[in-house]
Amino acid sequence: MLNTIRKVIDDKNVLILGFGREGQSSFRLIYQAGGYKKLAISDLHEIVIPTEYQDKEILRISGTDYQKSLNEYDVIFKSPGIVLNQDVSKLTGRLVSQTELFFERYKNQIIGITGTKGKSTTTTLLYHILKSAGKDAVLAGNIGIPAFDIWERVDENTIITFEMSSHQLEYMTVSPRLGVYLNVHEEHLDHYGTMEKYVRAKENIFRNQETGDKLFVNEELMPDAAVCKSDRISVGCGENTDITINGHTIYYRGRQYEIPVNQIHLLGEHNYYNIGTAYGVAQEFHITDEEFTKGLCTYETLPHRLQYIGTVDGVKYYDDSISTICDTAIQALNSVKDADTILIGGMDRGIDYKELIEFLSAHAVSNIILMAATGKRIYGEICHDYADFGDLNRLHLVDTLEEAVLLAKKVTAKGKSCVMSPAAASYGIFKNFEERGEVFNRLVHET
Repeated sequence: MLNTIRKVIDDKNVLILGFGREGQSSFRLIYQAGGYKKLAISDLHEIVIPTEYQDKEILRISGTDYQKSLNEYDVIFKSPGIVLNQDVSKLTGRLVSQTELFFERYKNQIIGITGTKGKSTTTTLLYHILKSAGKDAVLAGNIGIPAFDIWERVDENTIITFEMSSHQLEYMTVSPRLGVYLNVHEEHLDHYGTMEKYVRAKENIFRNQETGDKLFVNEELMPDAAVCKSDRISVGCGENTDITINGHTIYYRGRQYEIPVNQIHLLGEHNYYNIGTAYGVAQEFHITDEEFTKGLCTYETLPHRLQYIGTVDGVKYYDDSISTICDTAIQALNSVKDADTILIGGMDRGIDYKELIEFLSAHAVSNIILMAATGKRIYGEICHDYADFGDLNRLHLVDTLEEAVLLAKKVTAKGKSCVMSPAAASYGIFKNFEERGEVFNRLVHET
């Protein structure tokens, strides 16, 4: 990996754009590889370099103009969270990422997994199944593990399970040998502007695949052969799909696998789809049904993804803070069959809530607690545009998560469940969805 980096940066002016977790990871390996002419770091926020590097000549650029000098550099290592304030075609230097360089080096060993929802669950589930079957596997990517942090654990036989966000895929020029494209929903439009641009970024999971590569793809997203050279394996509920999920049963290549629903921690039909996809990919590594079942049954759900967090005063509570779109809130109510209360709302990014409103109108959930900016907009739209909404008395409007939990404790029937599935982003209110979930957990258990 160091040789790959060295070839890119040798005798070049190098800029690290963004100094969060991935930017710091890039900095360590670029510094270790050496050979650059000049090294600089640029970030909106104050840049703090580890003490062991502070005596070195490293330029730091911070503040609102942190992207002003991009064209002074031959190579720019962009972190996924950074939004360029100019068209990439106007950059005079080469824009790269550690993900791209890592894929150039290890493409044939990577399972790249993307989708608006379910990618973290599918990535970690597949990794866990491979590991429990005795395979040499590592986990990396958008899951919170920068690629440059795991390269020393990779040899020629290592299987790399790699979660990929749209931000990581946006400027990628290489795709994994095994790609997984789970789904796409309206998301991140504050960054991309249009759904078409968001989808285009996601499609880089396969657009640079080659003949002999494989793409496991949602039946509704099947690309044309003209834009996808790889073998395409469809996944879904349709009769003509390659991997068919019918209730708890998975059909693939003449095999039939029954999901042991009473022995696993994953809730909901959407997770059966994730399991079916993982089952198909696992066959590429000759995982037996017995090995698959062992891994599936010992897999623990990730935090804040429809996670059961305890029973308080006879009410079961579920944390689905990862939910930022309509579909995930709908899935949450479909999965928690005895839900009596749902908490919805957060940062308003302007997405269309028609699908969720119509679902809630017909659903039997007794209490719909709407909070923050999104909650207020949904409440207003229901009152103004949905005269036939089923029982307006179920709607409760509050400002904060604290108020929402207090109200949920009062109105949720004992023996039933309360689900926080916000269908909205957490930014501007919380640092991220993890913090939102942690606050929810604390509030639920406060007496």
